Amino acid sequence: MAGADEPTDDDPTASREQSPGPENGHARADDGEAGVGEAGDTSAADFAFDADAAASGGHAAPRRVLNQDEIDSLLGFDEEMGLRSSSSGIQAILTSTRVSSERLPMLEVVFDRLVRLLSTSLRNFTSDNVEVSLESIVSVRFGDYLNGIPLPAMLGVVKALEWDNYGLITVDSALIYSIVDVLLGGRRGTAAMRIEGRPYTTIERGLVERMLQVVLVDLGNAFAPISKVRFQFERLETNPRFATISRPSNVAIVVRLRIDMDDRGGRLDLTLPYATLEPIRELLLQMFMGEKFGRDAIWESHLAQEVWSTEVSLTAVMGEIELPLRDVFNLEVGSQIIFNTTHESPIEMRCSGVPMYLAHLGRQGKQIAVQIQDRVEPKRRKPQL
Repeated sequence: MAGADEPTDDDPTASREQSPGPENGHARADDGEAGVGEAGDTSAADFAFDADAAASGGHAAPRRVLNQDEIDSLLGFDEEMGLRSSSSGIQAILTSTRVSSERLPMLEVVFDRLVRLLSTSLRNFTSDNVEVSLESIVSVRFGDYLNGIPLPAMLGVVKALEWDNYGLITVDSALIYSIVDVLLGGRRGTAAMRIEGRPYTTIERGLVERMLQVVLVDLGNAFAPISKVRFQFERLETNPRFATISRPSNVAIVVRLRIDMDDRGGRLDLTLPYATLEPIRELLLQMFMGEKFGRDAIWESHLAQEVWSTEVSLTAVMGEIELPLRDVFNLEVGSQIIFNTTHESPIEMRCSGVPMYLAHLGRQGKQIAVQIQDRVEPKRRKPQL
């Protein structure tokens, strides 16, 4: 019977008794408990490195891993809407239409002047009470602006002749129908009727083109105090793709004007790429009209007057001779220096060592005088290498 109690190799009970003891089991349980933590708990231990891997010479890997909420926040993904949100994360950077550009203070002065001129011109053009206001001046990428134009609209391509570049004037649908209604005798007190879904007629295009001609004349007059420029109307487009005057990634200035005629009106956008304004960039950087960037016109005129009244001394050089330094040291009282100058030789008049005139020697009463015959042209200094 004693032999029966001993385990044999074929007894399955023996294999179970040879399994790891409870000590190893507790070790695995402790490891499992250490690996379980709260999902939102972030501590310094999460970013610890594997000490065993570092000791063995391997590359230590961080244990901290971004969860799904953090990844969505980084990419700008809105879980509630199921779409990408353009107001946060990387998506906000990629979809940003505002660009950091150089501020041109004088542009505000120019477009304030345009508002005043345009108010008077449109009143004479429409024979109605017209109010023009400046809504905003922003810098955007040209491609983003074209993609954001609400259609239908008319886009007038204009060329700045003196600057040899182009600009764009966008007239929205509300202003188009308002102008047509006013010019064709629409009844006052009623909003302009909008008929969407059809192309603009020849009459509507013609009336808008006449209005753009008025705007371009005033735009040239607004820039006149800074730079003389004429804006020439090129063509009228209804598809933004055909009104591309610059690369989509280039920066442009967009000036939005609001035109109101009683209870009717709309918006007019003036778009000028920075490349168009480059010829007058230095002038637009001025803080006020006539700024000279450190120069003072009053002091310039004062110094110019004082320079003309400054007294200078002229020296008449009758003759020159070059001597070795040895001969100069040997000069004594009574030594003679012979010049090859005669009474007919020209005399050089110098001012502070600079040759100015050629003259002839003479006498006026008891004084020696010179008579200027010609002017010596200043010699150009050779550049020093």
